[in-house]
Amino acid sequence: MNIDNPAALHFIMQDDIFLLKREKDLYERAREVAVAEVVAAPVVVATEASVTAVSEPVKQTPPIKYRGNNKNGYVVLVHYPGIEWMHDAHLSALENTLKRKGIEPADVAIINMAVNDGITYEDFTTQMKPLKLLLMGKEALPAGIAAVKFNQLHPLPNCTALFTFSFGEMMDSNENKKIFWEQMRAL
Repeated sequence: MNIDNPAALHFIMQDDIFLLKREKDLYERAREVAVAEVVAAPVVVATEASVTAVSEPVKQTPPIKYRGNNKNGYVVLVHYPGIEWMHDAHLSALENTLKRKGIEPADVAIINMAVNDGITYEDFTTQMKPLKLLLMGKEALPAGIAAVKFNQLHPLPNCTALFTFSFGEMMDSNENKKIFWEQMRAL
């Protein structure tokens, strides 16, 4: 192998290199030229007038606030204005339902859509990556979600969804609880 520039030797060979006086002088000159080229490189400063729009700006989605660890891809969407997560009685009912299914409530992500205003279906699926999605009431439906049938399991891209009653609609109705549980067992 014939190397014209001795400065390149240390990139090719892993061992210590000992240069002769003549090669050392060539190495130093090549290094000075390389440094001078970097220093002399033009600096381009973009001004507002010189920048043209090439593509659409990237939408910045705020992080979604949720309760739980989201360990198993089970996401529950609820809607409770003025409350951080859910009413205590409703949260207790949800946790008991999850326990009956053998799911640890701490592993589920509960998203209050009233707190996460403006979050679309695409936003939360990108961030949360749900495998199973429980939509509790029509107010909990995120913008941009495909039409899902009420109280029926519905396949969506990358997850299965159940759009059902809110706990406010179920707490005083045994019939609604029964319908909910029949579908919830399958989710």
